[in-house]
Amino acid sequence: MKHIHTGLMTVVEVGINTHQEPLVYMHKDCHVCVAEGFTAASRVQVTQEDRSLIATLNVVGNGFLAPGQIGLSDIAKHQLGVQAGDKVKVTHAPVVNSLAAVRKKVHGNTLSEFEMGEILKDISQHRYRDIEISSFLSVCAGGRLNPDEIIGLTRAMVACGKTLDWPGCPRIFDKHCIGGVPGNRTTPLVVSIVSAAGHMIPKTSSRAITSPAGTADTMEALMNVELTLGEMRRVVTDTGGCLVWGGAVNLSPADDLLILIERALDLDGDGQLIASVLSKKIAAGSTHVVIDIPVGETAKVRTLSAANYLAAMFADVGEACGIHVRCVITDGSRPVGTGIGPVQEAHDLLGVLRCDPQAPADLRQRALALAANVLDMAENQGMSEAMAKATYILESGAAWEQFQRIAVAQGGLKALSQARFSATERATRRGRLQSIDNRKLARLAKLAGAPRQPVAGLRLHCNVGDTLDRDDEIFTLYSNSEGEGDYAMEYYRQNRDMFIFE
Repeated sequence: MKHIHTGLMTVVEVGINTHQEPLVYMHKDCHVCVAEGFTAASRVQVTQEDRSLIATLNVVGNGFLAPGQIGLSDIAKHQLGVQAGDKVKVTHAPVVNSLAAVRKKVHGNTLSEFEMGEILKDISQHRYRDIEISSFLSVCAGGRLNPDEIIGLTRAMVACGKTLDWPGCPRIFDKHCIGGVPGNRTTPLVVSIVSAAGHMIPKTSSRAITSPAGTADTMEALMNVELTLGEMRRVVTDTGGCLVWGGAVNLSPADDLLILIERALDLDGDGQLIASVLSKKIAAGSTHVVIDIPVGETAKVRTLSAANYLAAMFADVGEACGIHVRCVITDGSRPVGTGIGPVQEAHDLLGVLRCDPQAPADLRQRALALAANVLDMAENQGMSEAMAKATYILESGAAWEQFQRIAVAQGGLKALSQARFSATERATRRGRLQSIDNRKLARLAKLAGAPRQPVAGLRLHCNVGDTLDRDDEIFTLYSNSEGEGDYAMEYYRQNRDMFIFE
């Protein structure tokens, strides 16, 4: 009688971290591989009871696994919820029909809202390989999404995750910066001021995509940002605000998977950016959002016309999705504050909250202006009154007290760590600092280890417009390993034009 295999395999612990892409490992002579015709890179479905996942197969030779055994990468094991010794069934993965829509977009065609929804649903359920997600992101970048596609993408991102509502609170506020300017860590200041004024601002933030630090990276140096939805709701109910990592509360899981690939590609397209930002705001229950769009030659948005286009798109997509959006176009020609990297930026924002005379004045003023815009949306008393109120809340110490309340509600305020290594660069002659290249400066901090190492980054000792004498300090580089510090400084020596002196 012909033997019919069951497809059952025994799970073996392999301890392989493949980030967010599920991989499985099977022996080349495995009965399932032979019977089903599986080869390396085959897509397979792994099932245990009522749980299943789709993963990419890696085939191994002798010595690693025996026939009949299967190894799951860490993320695959976590998603399936299995342990060593468990039995799982391995079959062919179902056809991912939405890939046809990606191919349609590759050929320059427009995607419907339904097609966007199917793509994002399959991505959120880990049915796409990293290379397929990369293809989708690439064909959507460079202005290739029209307004209807961006609206569809935004709605699809919201539909893939959980959403929050806030009974009894008809207006929920938020603030976001699109990035591109090192050190621009205004969000924690805005949250502290606005919530101290009595308005609800449940802030979920992302980690860095192309920058040396995102708000979540900086806040993680100061407090716990990985809260559950229930914990987040408790913090906001108790304090009126929160500062949490959006990925932990699963409000837009498809976007979090896209961000991982965007970070690897160093890609952040306009359509994807708008959908990413607004989907998280909508999922968090926000009704009114202020968007900071910095403009500068070396910022993410380089021209005023591009900023106006982006602002109009934010407003149009927000209106279509039922959210009020106000865009504020700000100066992105130079870094903001003196710290770049999670810990260094945390030092700056603490200085502003504590009203330290040495705190960066530009960070303070920028945060006050953005907080005033939120207060103006909330109270409709005009920008002059809103600015006066924001300033009073900060200078009276109320914002600092509120920040501490939020930190305690999220588990307590942490002491900031220190880097093991540092190197200071000095001016070789007298001159006025004419310009700083934001992109190269961000690259320098990333090469030092930021944000992966929170203590890594830079502290600027000057900014555009300052006059330095010979041997005056330009910046100090911080790293947690001597090798990374040397690597970053070598990049600086090859790119000294990131600081232009007259």
